[in-house]
Amino acid sequence: MLVNYEKRGHIGIFTINRPEVMNALSSAAYRELREYLNYFREDRGLWVGILTGAGDKAFSTGYDLKDTYEWYKDSDQEREPEPELWKPMIAAVNGYCLGWGFELFLACDIRIAAEHAQFGLPEVKRGQIPGDGGTQLLPRMVPYCHAAEIILTGKFISAQEALQIGLINRVVPLNRLMPLAIEMAEVICENAPLAVQAAKESMKRGLNTSLEEGMRIEQSLTFKLYQTEDHDEGARAFVERRKPHWKAR
Repeated sequence: MLVNYEKRGHIGIFTINRPEVMNALSSAAYRELREYLNYFREDRGLWVGILTGAGDKAFSTGYDLKDTYEWYKDSDQEREPEPELWKPMIAAVNGYCLGWGFELFLACDIRIAAEHAQFGLPEVKRGQIPGDGGTQLLPRMVPYCHAAEIILTGKFISAQEALQIGLINRVVPLNRLMPLAIEMAEVICENAPLAVQAAKESMKRGLNTSLEEGMRIEQSLTFKLYQTEDHDEGARAFVERRKPHWKAR
C-alpha cells in the first residue's frame, strides 16, 4: 500500500507510506491518495480526516521526480481541480514537509507539527513554481512578506518559525503528534457533523468575497441546517440536558 487508509470511529486517517523515499508521491501514490479522499468525502459515517506520513523523517517531500517528471512534462492539459472537501482535515506533520507535500498540508484546516519538522517550497530551485496551490494558498494564510520569502527563496523553515508566522497551530514532541491529532479530531466529532461541514464551507467560500457576500453565504448555509435532523436533535438534546446523537442527516 502506497497510502494507508484507516477508519477509527468517525475519523479517517490517511498515511502516505513511502518512507524509503521520504514519502515522496509517485503518480500511483497520488492516484491512491485521491481515491481514498473520494471515499472519505462520500462516506457519511466519517466526519474528520487526519493526513500524515509514515515513519519519523517526513510528512511528504512532494512528488517523486524520478516517477512524475515525464508525466508532468508531457502533459498538455491542465488537470481538473479537485472538488472541495467540506469535512475538516488535520495535518500531522512528522518531518520534512516540502513541495507538493507542503501544498497538501496547506489544504488542511488544522495543522500541527513535530518539533523536528521542516517546511519549504523549493520548486523555484528546479525551474518550477509551486503549482498545486502553493502560490495561492500560502499568501492567504500568512503575511505576504513571509509567503514571498518562502516561495521566492525556496528556503526551509523550522516548526517553530512556522508557528511564529501562524502557519501551524501547535508544535509538539513527535510521540505526542498523532495522539494530539486524534484528540483534536475526537473533539470535532462531538459536534454536529453537518454543522461542522457547513461552518468550514462558510469560512472557505467567504474568504475571497466581500463581507456582504460572505454574510449571504453564511445565512444560506444556516437556513439549510434548519432543515436537517441533526439541527432538531441538537435542540432537543439541549432542552433535555443530554448528549446529542448525531446522524449526519
